[in-house]
Amino acid sequence: MDPVVMNIVGQDSPRKVEESKATSLEGKDSSRTAFLPCIISHEFFSPEVWRASVAELLGTAVLVFVLDTIVISSYQTKTETPNLVISFFIFPTLTILLLATFPISGGHINPIITFSAALVGVISHSRAFVYVLAQCAGAVLGALALKAVVNSNIEETFSLGGCTLSVIVPGPDGAITVGINTGQALWLEIICTFVLLFASVWIGFDDRQAKALGLVLVCSIIGAVAGVLVFVSTTVTATKGYAGAGMNPARCLGAALVRGGQLWNGLWVFWVGPAIACLLFYVYVKTIRDLPPWTEVLSKNELP
Repeated sequence: MDPVVMNIVGQDSPRKVEESKATSLEGKDSSRTAFLPCIISHEFFSPEVWRASVAELLGTAVLVFVLDTIVISSYQTKTETPNLVISFFIFPTLTILLLATFPISGGHINPIITFSAALVGVISHSRAFVYVLAQCAGAVLGALALKAVVNSNIEETFSLGGCTLSVIVPGPDGAITVGINTGQALWLEIICTFVLLFASVWIGFDDRQAKALGLVLVCSIIGAVAGVLVFVSTTVTATKGYAGAGMNPARCLGAALVRGGQLWNGLWVFWVGPAIACLLFYVYVKTIRDLPPWTEVLSKNELP
């Protein structure tokens, strides 16, 4: 059974199983036996892991293709609030893809979800490595599929799914660059990614909440929060040329590899920002992990 599924239905996570095996070995150093399964795992050779990675690859490819067509369609319709339309359609798109891939791989389709799951112990590090490779490959396939179906004018006008900080546009005295600086974009990536993990993804990692809410509601919450964060990041800056918080490094990398050019500018922001947010989220989880559930705390106190 998939590790994320095991976590939601209340079974022990792979990290707990590995720790129990490590403590049962006599005459071995406990820190060594606990560390090795994280790095050298049998999951590298597990057919189940590689089947799950195919779901991650296809899910990420579809995500990149669909999101980019939503962006292009929203701007081509000349709507006054394209960022609102984009955010609205992100919600059902992400929810459906999470539900489609969850039974097979756990429904990550995003390196930050996989990285965070590995940090907090939901999946092993070896599985996380395979998933991230599949997600990056899927993003490239999605960007290639989009490039194959759009015409040259749209290809020049839009970044084909790339995460951009700025674009070059015609000006009164020649071409000018419009967008935001890397410092502002880095903060937006850190904040938006952390909010995504804290406000929605953690619900799927915490079996106390996941079992109570159910799979459909959990995926819907994740999709809704992602849509809101895209809208907020594009609205708070109010700057043309900035594509909003990426919150998915694979999506940014796939488009840059296929399209190149301007998309390489500031690409590191869309990897470093989410990575910092994942580490902050891990510190938060480690801080509260040993605390009792809030319901137990309340039950021990008399309410006025």
